[in-house]
Amino acid sequence: MKVLIVGGGGREHALANALARSPQSPELLAAPGNPGIAAVARCFPEIGVGDLDALVELAVAEGVGLVVIGPEAPLVAGLADRLEQAGIAHFGPTAAAAQLEGSKAFAKEIMSSAGVPTADWAEVETVEAGMEAIDGRYPAVIKFDGLAAGKGVVVAPDEATAREALTEMLEARRFGDGPVVVEDFLDGEELSLFAICDGERAVPMVPAQDYKRIFDGDEGPNTGGMGAYSPVVGAPDVDAVVAAIHQPVVDLLRERGTPFHGVLYAGLMLTDDGPQVIEFNVRFGDPETQGVLLRLTSDLLDTLVAATRPGGLAAADPMSFSDDWAVTVVLASAGYPESSSNGDVISGLDALSSDVEVTHAGTALSESGAVVTAGGRVLNVTALGAGPADARERAYAAADLIQFDGRQLRRDIAQRAVERVTS
Repeated sequence: MKVLIVGGGGREHALANALARSPQSPELLAAPGNPGIAAVARCFPEIGVGDLDALVELAVAEGVGLVVIGPEAPLVAGLADRLEQAGIAHFGPTAAAAQLEGSKAFAKEIMSSAGVPTADWAEVETVEAGMEAIDGRYPAVIKFDGLAAGKGVVVAPDEATAREALTEMLEARRFGDGPVVVEDFLDGEELSLFAICDGERAVPMVPAQDYKRIFDGDEGPNTGGMGAYSPVVGAPDVDAVVAAIHQPVVDLLRERGTPFHGVLYAGLMLTDDGPQVIEFNVRFGDPETQGVLLRLTSDLLDTLVAATRPGGLAAADPMSFSDDWAVTVVLASAGYPESSSNGDVISGLDALSSDVEVTHAGTALSESGAVVTAGGRVLNVTALGAGPADARERAYAAADLIQFDGRQLRRDIAQRAVERVTS
């Protein structure tokens, strides 16, 4: 089978590596891909993730049997719908179902209707309406309704910050036209849980925990993720979480005529009242995917193909995962997350051992053929170990072999897991 992976980041590289491990030996294509993905797939760097026409034309011309859509933007734009019209199997929801990520208000309405636990919320269209909804409860969470490249959420500790955020989103239109969702702040520890969905049922993967802030100790601005680990000490039973959170959403969307096929990613807060949803994403998370897929011991291709068919997961072999721990460390470029540095030569990639997986998130090839930085998050270094300390030691040892000007990384990824296992 030919499989086309849409995207060119670390998540897509992890997907490509996992699919390359399939005993079915699929022929892999990637658009646009990246220098790392090129080691296992034929890349089409001239085709961007937003060029839906070209992506469909490529899939048709190549006789692709399955398209795996990595990023959220083409899903929200309707790539799955276009592929369906062309008769091509695809892993990823339709535009209507992808509104779970494309619209914060839509996601909140679905959660409320399905009885899924989440923070109290209100949809507002003016600054004053937003301030009235907050009603002096701080910290308050303010979210732009649409896609904002991970930058459309503000946790406001006070009235001045809340008013500034509302003004930027609703009057300055920093992220474009659209309303804002104001919600209560949830206190606790975050957890990421992916579920593979076939339109009828949601089947859990293993939980992971990521690190959003740029600096150690969860200091500094939010990023797309500076590292992750899996499993998570003290995580609730994943079957119970999926039964209470993912499955009701899948059931409601099916009843409304927009069945969800793909991965439903719940960003959860573990509160004193139990897990509550911070947000839903309609694709694999990054960098949690890197560790979760490295722990996967079953055939990813079988699972993804089954999810494209109504009821397909019921007949598919269950997913299985290694008992090993996985730790992922992200190497970011100078200036990230406010900016990024491009063109810095990366050294040390050839010195890595085969038991560590390095996925390319923001790299390119220079005219001389050297691998250089080409984005904010540059590389993801993932290692397995018998415990968190072992996996962590291997990941950092490998990460320290890789050098480029302005390299940034956190030094505390999975440290809390080590401390909890030790205690």
